[in-house]
Amino acid sequence: MEIGIDSFAAILPDPATGKPPSATDRMADLLDEVEVADRAGLDVFGIGEHHRAEFLDSAPPIILAAAAARTSRIRLTSAVTVLSAADPVRIFQEFATLDLIARGRAEIVVGRGSFGEAYPLFGADPRDYDELFAEKLDLLLKLNGTTFPIWKGRFRAPLEGQGIYPRPHQPRLPLWIGVGGTPRSFARAGTLGLPLMVAIIGGTFERFRPLVELYREAGKSAGHSPDTLKVGIHAMGFVGETDAAARDAFFPGWAHLTGRIGRERGWPPPSREQFDAMASPEGAFLIGDPATVSAKMLRASETLGGLSRITFQMSTASLETAAMKRSIELLGTEVAPIVRASTHAG
Repeated sequence: MEIGIDSFAAILPDPATGKPPSATDRMADLLDEVEVADRAGLDVFGIGEHHRAEFLDSAPPIILAAAAARTSRIRLTSAVTVLSAADPVRIFQEFATLDLIARGRAEIVVGRGSFGEAYPLFGADPRDYDELFAEKLDLLLKLNGTTFPIWKGRFRAPLEGQGIYPRPHQPRLPLWIGVGGTPRSFARAGTLGLPLMVAIIGGTFERFRPLVELYREAGKSAGHSPDTLKVGIHAMGFVGETDAAARDAFFPGWAHLTGRIGRERGWPPPSREQFDAMASPEGAFLIGDPATVSAKMLRASETLGGLSRITFQMSTASLETAAMKRSIELLGTEVAPIVRASTHAG
């Protein structure tokens, strides 16, 4: 199992002063976190894409390129690229360039995005939500397979054999489909035979089992080998010296961001009781000491029929810079060996 981290480059106010750090300082801390993850032996680091004041990740390939220059082994990916609102040609060129800088360590996770800001910002109609994604995914897959594509669609000008450069260091860029809870999205990924990255930001892992089974059945029906139908999960996670320390470090930032987004969407205010329930053995938060977190990761993998990758969303703990870096170290040096030994033995 591959183990990694996803970041949205959250920029949170200090609880004591109400003031956030400067964007420059937060970005510097983020790049330090990627370096720590590389040294700790983690497999992958992902950067999300948002176009909101509380996140600094509107241009993931640029952040990843900076990280590539400061690391040597860790794979670097988006988490996720909002493909529906982007030009697939430009996305391919950016990640192919990243792959050259990183000497073959780039990946892309594409999705439709859980926030809607990108659509009007880049001139896309949100009413075309699914059609945009399906067409642009088709084009991106074509670009990944050929230098001189012939392609025609509804939402952008056709391609008539123009060369698409540069080509990546790898023969093809690894491409995952990022999904939430829509059955159609799971089935589409399976039919295409593409790896699946499931965002699980609350509730339980068990709730996603039927959807993961739908993905695998769709892939099998389309003739894809089970070995190609990889499943990963993106989950809230944080590792501390103790369960209590991990929860206390993660909760304030989680409550702030969840409360802010919840007010926009009409959710009730988040509570510590709600948080603790999701951090309990039955919940989907991977938060605790190394033993707690590794055991919960293994249970999640068993529940979902075997996982190829788990990435931790730690951004909401970014106020605690030292705790963040220590959490990354613990994930790489203590949690990962336990999980890898158990999955290899199985």
